[in-house]
Amino acid sequence: MQRITRDQARKYAFDWRDEPLLRVRPGEAFEVETDDASTGYFQTPADKAIPANRPGFDRSPPTANPVAGPVYVEGAERGDALAVTIDEIVVDDYSWVAIGPRRGPLGESTRWPELSADYTTKIFRHTPGPSGTTRDGTVHFSDRISWPITPFVGTLGVCPDREVVTSIDGQGPWGGNLDVRDFASGNRILLTVYHPGALLYLGDVHASQGDTEFTGTAAETRATVRLRVEVVKKKRIPWVRIEKPGAVVSVYADRPLEVAVEAATVNLMDWLVTEYGFTPTDAYCLVSTCPDFRIHVYQMCKIAKLSYVAGAELPTRYLR
Repeated sequence: MQRITRDQARKYAFDWRDEPLLRVRPGEAFEVETDDASTGYFQTPADKAIPANRPGFDRSPPTANPVAGPVYVEGAERGDALAVTIDEIVVDDYSWVAIGPRRGPLGESTRWPELSADYTTKIFRHTPGPSGTTRDGTVHFSDRISWPITPFVGTLGVCPDREVVTSIDGQGPWGGNLDVRDFASGNRILLTVYHPGALLYLGDVHASQGDTEFTGTAAETRATVRLRVEVVKKKRIPWVRIEKPGAVVSVYADRPLEVAVEAATVNLMDWLVTEYGFTPTDAYCLVSTCPDFRIHVYQMCKIAKLSYVAGAELPTRYLR
């Protein structure tokens, strides 16, 4: 099986000029060893998020949030869609979260001065699950609090049309740093292709994340991701889409949040009309009345130029 190793997984932009690290056929499984969002800086509680101490933070934008790629997909052309199926994510034996002054929405808090006066790094231990791996293991937040590892790929996308975009805050219909918890094992992500070969990048795996990623950092970790890609010829989609085993999700990113929510919902309606035979009237009324229609706020953190990421989800049982 072809593989991108961790020492190769340290690109910091979606750049169509990069030489592909892999060339894969549609349906071929391959693996990517991802680095964490700090490129390995955070390993102990003593590693604080002080910009002057962090490698790459002397540049603008910082060289943080590394991604692996590009992966050239045989047969992918401009105007196609790339369908990325994530088969398995096995995370490292720990993850981290880092907060401090001028980081996130409470980085200048006067109500809780400890959040803005000092830097704090928490390291979370991971233990294996029934499989013997962290694929189904546990995150230990503290001696008292733990939860199942629920890993996903935080940054996933192809090269955008005409620009080179940083992996730390680049977002668009081509993907990017979206921190969508549904970029997870068993799901299929659809992206618009702009360049021959699609030129896929991925990285920034999280062991778990709460809705909105409120501090601007989740349970950041290294991982090994196994995935496959397919090419859907001559398929144009307005933005990123996700096909889950029991639901479809339309994703959109913008500011303010209500713009992202409305666009995700309208794009979901477009999906129902163009592919599932709904009339615009029925699609419009369905999203307003169906009790199983859901809005997800995947990412809403005040970091750099990041937009807020929303997803509009509908169970597939309503589409049959």
